[in-house]
Amino acid sequence: MLYLPSHRVIPARFVFCCCHDFERSAAIRDRLRINNRIRAREVRLIDENGAQVGIVSIRDALSMAEERGLDLVEVAPNAVPPVCRILDYGKFRYEQSKKEREARKNQKQVEVKQIRLEPKTDDHDLEVKAKQARRFLMEGDKVKFNLRFRGREIFHQEIGQEMLERMAEELRDISVVEQRPTMEGRVLTLLLAPNQKAKTQAQRERQQQTPRSTASSTSKVGTPVSDAAPDDQDDEED
Repeated sequence: MLYLPSHRVIPARFVFCCCHDFERSAAIRDRLRINNRIRAREVRLIDENGAQVGIVSIRDALSMAEERGLDLVEVAPNAVPPVCRILDYGKFRYEQSKKEREARKNQKQVEVKQIRLEPKTDDHDLEVKAKQARRFLMEGDKVKFNLRFRGREIFHQEIGQEMLERMAEELRDISVVEQRPTMEGRVLTLLLAPNQKAKTQAQRERQQQTPRSTASSTSKVGTPVSDAAPDDQDDEED
């Protein structure tokens, strides 16, 4: 319950409804204004074909949109006067949501790939691990090196430190150090993240793979193999 200075009691659910309505109205204001929600007295109008009509009164713009069976949408509210377009608002919203879905599809969920190392890992194995890390980074993922010390190896942490610094230097062209070598119990860790170059390359490859996957799925649903070839061979033998 909410008590006011006048000693009137307001139910809590009423306060909640008021707050909820305020949030909902704020969300509506963030959207594009259409038709009678447009407040300007005159607007710069663009018709449904993209042609510039010019500056007209809001009443004339609404009349033109109504005659065409379309909506008047304020696409540039900060312009002077505001820019409005005549279009099918439902179709416009559908196309916008479709573009947003395509953009989300091209985005990759970043993963942290784990790579194990030991102080006694030789140079050849380090090269293999570096190539593996490079592949992960070029795919847009982060890489975490875990170098575990066993037994008395813990007294020679400088070996692991040098090894991880060598990996960071090897991959500096496509990565940035997100977390410098840090001890976590008996494990020395290094976290690398892809830099802008690697992110751009990964996004480009994902965009190229999307048409390929679409084309391959289309080719699988092709026409069935014709049985005419065996018949033709029989005719030739006759």
